Amino acid sequence: MRFLVGILVGAALFFVVYHFYLKRMPTTDEGTAPTQAISLTGVRMDLLQIADGEHGYIATNGHCASLDELISSKSISMTRTERDGYSYEIECSGGDFTATARHLPAPPGSLIRYSNFAIDASLELREIQ
Repeated sequence: MRFLVGILVGAALFFVVYHFYLKRMPTTDEGTAPTQAISLTGVRMDLLQIADGEHGYIATNGHCASLDELISSKSISMTRTERDGYSYEIECSGGDFTATARHLPAPPGSLIRYSNFAIDASLELREIQ
């Protein structure tokens, strides 16, 4: 009889852990799905890499470069200009730049929201519209 009670207590404990820790995983950004966390982290890391590469390129060449130039000059280790539906773009103005990551909007009625991000020469990463 004790064995059966032990199994029931163990199953109840497992259910509580599952319900409160696994089933209620937090989202990384308001309105995004938990499965987007890895993609959003990758996008943020890509933007930081682009900004860092742009700083080095400006220091060496005196002006900012397009994303294709950064990739071809090996200033950044990225080989593509997109990730998981996000496309990257750099806007240059002399020695100043803004790198953006944009995703197409979610279909109407969808509960998922795709955040857009930007980073500038100050390395301030922020969400944009």
